[in-house]
Amino acid sequence: MKEKAQLMDDKAITRAITRISHEIIERNKGIENVVLVGIKTRGVPIANRISKKIESIEGKLVNTGEVDITLYRDDLKKIDVDPVINGSNIDFDINDKVVILVDDVLYTGRTVRSALDAIMDIGRPKSIQLAVLVDRGHRELPVRADYVGKNVPTSRHEIISVMLSETDEQDSVTIKE
Repeated sequence: MKEKAQLMDDKAITRAITRISHEIIERNKGIENVVLVGIKTRGVPIANRISKKIESIEGKLVNTGEVDITLYRDDLKKIDVDPVINGSNIDFDINDKVVILVDDVLYTGRTVRSALDAIMDIGRPKSIQLAVLVDRGHRELPVRADYVGKNVPTSRHEIISVMLSETDEQDSVTIKE
């Protein structure tokens, strides 16, 4: 698989996180009753970055957790007989809160559907919004992000690769084929 182009460098990712953070604050008229939940794996550091940025803007900490969708995947039997489960970590009440799900790439919508199921098993939020670093299109389910760092039209054979310093020792978004 060869790298075609770099779509975002570390500065572009930081700008996207800043913009998403401001949009979350603006849309929700502040951060009262707002919580962030990152979808494992790369949604978690993105959620943490958004949380830090919102705290620097608003002066208040936003509760941030993580959700593992492994057992909610609709293709679980196809991918692994013995899935590795890392577990969700949401140590705060999500009932009647605005839950903002955070992920790195929005593609078919199936990951988001799985995350919605996992969240609903934990509690009953007031509403759920979606923030993604990259929206690449090709939806198979009726899912749309509320906050998008970058829209990237792709073909189905291309792959978007998100690398973050917390997991990959560098920040970049590339497209490969």
